[in-house]
Amino acid sequence: MAKRNKANPPPPTEAQPTPTKRPKILGYIRVSTEEQANEGMSLSFQRRKIEAYCELHDLHLVDILEDAGLSGRDSSRPAYQQLLRQITDPEIAGVIVYRLDRLTRSFGELGVMLETFKKHNASIYSVMENVDASTAIGRFVIGLLGLLANLEVDVLGERVAAGMEEAKRQGLHVGSTPLGYKRSDQKGALIMDEKEHLVIERIHHLRTSEKMSFKRISEVLNEEGQPTKRGGKWGSETVRLIWQRRESL
Repeated sequence: MAKRNKANPPPPTEAQPTPTKRPKILGYIRVSTEEQANEGMSLSFQRRKIEAYCELHDLHLVDILEDAGLSGRDSSRPAYQQLLRQITDPEIAGVIVYRLDRLTRSFGELGVMLETFKKHNASIYSVMENVDASTAIGRFVIGLLGLLANLEVDVLGERVAAGMEEAKRQGLHVGSTPLGYKRSDQKGALIMDEKEHLVIERIHHLRTSEKMSFKRISEVLNEEGQPTKRGGKWGSETVRLIWQRRESL
């Protein structure tokens, strides 16, 4: 076997590059009841967009937190509060949303949120808006977008209130359809639902003749297979509200 010449060692192999650590990101999705019905920006839609964004930009998506059917002005949203707690973890580099107004529609809450992110060196990624919350300019742009989202909600609220007031002036029903009634072909008008009225009378009988508590009445209705207006299970509070509405007529 030929001996290796110590004076001429083999050339060193090329050093392997150190793999770059992918930033760990939390996803957050939210939709209100109205948006689910009217805008089509569903939770599954937001989830798909966030996952695709993270794949494209090589971000490690740790988890996606979701608040379903909750307003962006409600800062007590469970998943949102969980997000604020988890963002304090130094391992979490930031949060990604489909659109910035998914996080909050309250300008005051936006300021608190940005300070929390800044304190923990966390970034905000948005599929729709390309902003960097780690810079002063980025936080300024996010603030402007937050003001616009806040204005949008205020204007929408004023329009809804004005529309409801006009409907009431015309003698039309506004709001959800109460138990015992259904919508007629005429917009804003209600007609009696005889089947549901039997349920109301059943509640009245159990309360006045059988002297049952609201809790016991709800149990009886569930045992009998009587559905609520939305097809769910009866609770004592729902029974109490229906009882009070009937007695006030």
